Order: sequence, then structure tokens, then C-alpha cells
Amino acid sequence: MALRSPELRFAASTGLGALSRPSRLAPSPLAALASPRRRRRGPSPSPSPSPSDSNPSTASAGDADGLEWKKVSAKRFGYKESMIPDEAWNVLHRLRSRGYDVYLVGGCVRDLIMKKIPKDFDIITTADLRQVKDTFVGSAVIVGRRFPIVHVHDNNSIVEVSSFNTYVRGSSGNQMPTSKSPHCSKNDYLRWKNCQGRDFTINGLMFNPYSEKIYDYLGGIEDIKKAKVRTVIPAATSFHEDCARILRAIRIAARLGFSFPKETAYYVRNLACSVARLDKGRLLMEVNYMLAYGSAEASLRLLWRFGLLEHLLPFQAAYFSSTLFKRKDNGTNMLLVLFSKLDSFLAPNRPCHNSLWISILAFHEALVRKPRDPLVVATFALAVYLGGDLPLAVDIGQSINRQHDAGFAELLEPRMRGKKGLLAEVKDLAISMRQALTEMTDEYYVANAMAKIPQAPSSDLVFIPLQAYLKVLKLIERVQHGKKEIGYEPKSDGNIDYHNLANGTPAEVRNLFTLVVFDTIYPPNLEKEDDSSRR
Repeated sequence: MALRSPELRFAASTGLGALSRPSRLAPSPLAALASPRRRRRGPSPSPSPSPSDSNPSTASAGDADGLEWKKVSAKRFGYKESMIPDEAWNVLHRLRSRGYDVYLVGGCVRDLIMKKIPKDFDIITTADLRQVKDTFVGSAVIVGRRFPIVHVHDNNSIVEVSSFNTYVRGSSGNQMPTSKSPHCSKNDYLRWKNCQGRDFTINGLMFNPYSEKIYDYLGGIEDIKKAKVRTVIPAATSFHEDCARILRAIRIAARLGFSFPKETAYYVRNLACSVARLDKGRLLMEVNYMLAYGSAEASLRLLWRFGLLEHLLPFQAAYFSSTLFKRKDNGTNMLLVLFSKLDSFLAPNRPCHNSLWISILAFHEALVRKPRDPLVVATFALAVYLGGDLPLAVDIGQSINRQHDAGFAELLEPRMRGKKGLLAEVKDLAISMRQALTEMTDEYYVANAMAKIPQAPSSDLVFIPLQAYLKVLKLIERVQHGKKEIGYEPKSDGNIDYHNLANGTPAEVRNLFTLVVFDTIYPPNLEKEDDSSRR
């Protein structure tokens, strides 16, 4: 069969060809945030700095339990105004121009200190939520029940704004002392009291981008230096108060490469089963943060180590268990390699759609159940990339002559086969992947998978939504039926459109799925080793 385009003829010679591969991340993460912009401070009027803003010395208050309150210049950490995106500056300026105090707060401050790319920028203000909404008429909405915040929509981005006047319902923050020490200012006390309601010390940092001062009332900067994820209040109390903090602890530790103090680690492990009480939407959000933002491999390792994987992804936990992968194992397996390859293309500000990581989970589960020839796997991935054009994928697949990674039990030794045989096996893999996807989203099969894990509690928790299931199912069915989707064109350039990838555009999802699979079964380093051995 003649190939129909130069890109596909090139694919036949390389085995991958027109698949889009982006350039790797810039050496300095913060460089991705820095671009020529207008001077941001502008003429906007502002309230005069409070005495605590202008005084660089530390203060103490009786309610602070003896902790040293630090006010640190952001320039000490290499801060530049260009590190904050325009959307966040717009919100800061508008609120400040109305006389409200504004700060960046939480994880974005932590990430700026660490010279990492923040996933998002959160703002806290002395305005109440209604005043925030009135400031951004038509582009702001109040969301959340337990802890209401305002979502301000700006240029296809959402900036979250919270208020000093809002407290988490049922939180220990509501029982904080109402009287301040005479040794601290009103503003210091207001900031300190809010930080006491935060989840972890490294998230309890506030940053005034106008005075360029970072406020640390909890020892967060010290814990960043120690690479520790530590709860603000005793871990048992913190996790009982909000069990979602357990998942956030895992997510933060995975992304930053941090560890837990002994007390935090103990309660992450021993209260792991409590996450099953969270609603399905919250579970999906937390798992998506772990798997779609560039730290999936580390997240899976920590979820397994602390006994959370069996509650969230029992089929994958059963795989770890059946392969005798120890809780603290530093080795690897095919599932971890697949997600490490996915991580190499993603970042906190460049995530993928959840249908991509769900596809990878179902694909791997299909291989666990029935190992396949690497050529079958590669041809299946090509068929996904081509939108289901299985005959063309088989033509290209038969030309692949590359060394595969022989270290995975999911891959068999290659053998010769004709075009019909290859086509039939690719369809069979599609059927197997479809079955795996169906069972991963069915309560009966989830409960059975849990039963295969020693000492795992009984559960039938399914949080993958129907919309994501149908999106992945469509991807599989195109290959299973061997017919290209009408009007579908695979990507032929060398760039990933991360906006479309985050929104789940089929061409972007299929392109990256295929890249991940190829990089896993045909690692580039094996090609280099093979080339050097021939010389």
C-alpha cells in the first residue's frame, strides 16, 4: 500500500515519524514565566504600608507559641516582577486600587522561593468576597461551600481570591484566639491568624508583591530548606479535620521531592482509608493533580508506599502487589516508566487532559493481562495516532526495526508475522484495553480488584467520570474497528499545543499517548547504545 503523504513516508522509515515531539523544558523553570512585559507597578493608588510591612525586624506574639516571625525580602530568592503573570497582576492592581490589602499566598509563594513554576497564583485580600465580586463585575463568581472563594476569570485563566474574613467551616481556625498580643501589629495578627488555618507550613507563606516582602509565621521557609511537608497543627487533627490534606501531602511531596516528618508520615499511612469519604469529584481533582501535571511517577510511588493506591487505583495496586513491588522499592516497572515518560512532556503550567492518563492506565492493564509483542504494541499506538487508520498503521508498523526494552514482563519477544496476523493482534489489544477500561470504571470489578490486594479494605469506589470514560472509549473503538475517524487529521508538526492538550483535543491526546508508548518500549538510550555498538 502506497503511503499517502511525505510525513507518513518518513514515519515508515523511522517508526514514528510525524509524531510531534516538543522541545524539552527550559533549564530554568522560572524562565518560562519571564517575558518582556510592561512595568507592572503602575500608577494605581495604594494604601500606605502598615508598620509591620515596613519594619524588617521580626516580631513575636504570645499566641505564636514562641515561633519567630520572619519578614524576608523576596529579592533574597531572586524574585522579579516578571515571575508573576499578567492575569494575577491585573487582579492585584484592581483590588489594591480600591484600598484593599492584597497578598499572594500558599503554594505559589513556596514555588517562587524554590524557583519552580507555580501551578496557579492564589490571592488573599482584606476585601470580603462580595466586595471582590463587585470589583470584577461579570467576570467573578463565588464558589465553594466549606471554604468559599472567588474565581476571577481573566484571559482564559482563573485567579482564585480568598478573603481574610472567611474561615473554613468546622476548622480549628474558627477557634483561634480573637485577642492579639500587644507586641504585634493588627496586620501581623491578621496574617498570622490566617496562616494558622493553612494545611502545611510550606503553604503558610504570604507575599506582598508591592513591598516585596515574604511573611513566614510558621517556619515554612525552614521546612523548604529541610525539604519537609509538615502540617501546621498536629497531623492527626489536621487530617481528621480535612482528609483531602492527605492527598495534598502526597501530591506536594511528589512534585517537590520532599519527605514527611515522622508524625506526618505515620498519619498519612494510618488514616489513608479516610480518603474514601471524599466525594468523587474531589478525588478526581486530586488524582488529576498528581498524574496530569508532571509528577505522576513520584505520585504513584508515594501512593503505593503509604497505602493509598489501593483506595484510588486498585487495579494498579494489584499490579504492584502481584509483581512483589515493595512499598519502599526504589526499582521500577512498566507502569512507572510509562508515567515517567509522560512526566517528561508535562509541567505544572502545562498539564494534560485526564483522558490521557486514564488511557495509559487502561492500556497498561491490558498488557498486564496479556503480554504482547513490542511490534503489536507499537502498531496499536500508531493506529491511535492515526485516528484508527489500522491498515496504514500496519504498513508503517511492519517497517519498524528497533531494539525494544526487554526488561518488562508485559512485552514478549518479537516474532515474524504477516500483515493479517499483525492487524488481528492489534485489534485484540484494543478489545483487551476496552475491557480493562470498562472494569476500571465498574464498581463490581473494582471491588474484585481490591480483594486481590493483601490486607486491603473492601471498597467499590469509582471516581472516573462518564465523560472521560467515553472519550477514552472512542479512542479505543477507532482502533478496534480499524476505520479512521472521518475528518480526523493527525498532528504533523513538531509542537505540542498545551492549551488543546489540557482541553482533551483528540489529536493532541493521541499524539502524546503514542509518544509515551514509543519512548517506553523503544527507549532512545537503547538506540544510542545500539548505534555505538555497531561502530
